[in-house]
Amino acid sequence: MNVFRILGDVSHLLAIIILLLKIHKSKSCAGISGKSQILFALVFTTRYLDLFTTFISVYNTVMKVIFLICAYITVYMIYVKFRKTFDSENDSFRLEFLLVPVIGLSFLENHSFTPLEILWTFSIYLESVAILPQLFMISKTGEAETITTHYLFFLGLYRALYIANWVWRYYTENFYDQIAVVSGVVQTIFYCDFFYLYVTK
Repeated sequence: MNVFRILGDVSHLLAIIILLLKIHKSKSCAGISGKSQILFALVFTTRYLDLFTTFISVYNTVMKVIFLICAYITVYMIYVKFRKTFDSENDSFRLEFLLVPVIGLSFLENHSFTPLEILWTFSIYLESVAILPQLFMISKTGEAETITTHYLFFLGLYRALYIANWVWRYYTENFYDQIAVVSGVVQTIFYCDFFYLYVTK
């Protein structure tokens, strides 16, 4: 494991903590896309099924469990605890536009045609587009709270650091995962416009 991977994980975790603290302190999930959070929970659930089959390291296991717990706490806060503050009218992105192509692509383009591998591939493809409902919500309302933009910034930074991780692994280990790299680049492209607005405003 290299520094880019660790910093990427820390950035990802920081993004989630920022989001949870924002919801908890304000007792509101205004400006947060519940649909994006459901997609992220689905990403972690389908990706981390190997918790039951493969042990890699204590760090790996702990991070997976933390991401799963945080994802479901976020969904709970949005749809149960602070449901009255949830802006369902503006969180109107149609998830089938993402899920149907991602499911199809997972069956067509994967490393091996086994249930766990297809679900892992599905999680990689889905993560690359899971932020779209949130970005759509921001573009629809024309505004985002500062704390929400910080959350998105650290999510984008996590992705950028993971690209650096893949470059590092390619040059030091001769390792290259085309599915993960292409999906990560696609996801980073979605953040580019947001990064520009974040820096300028």
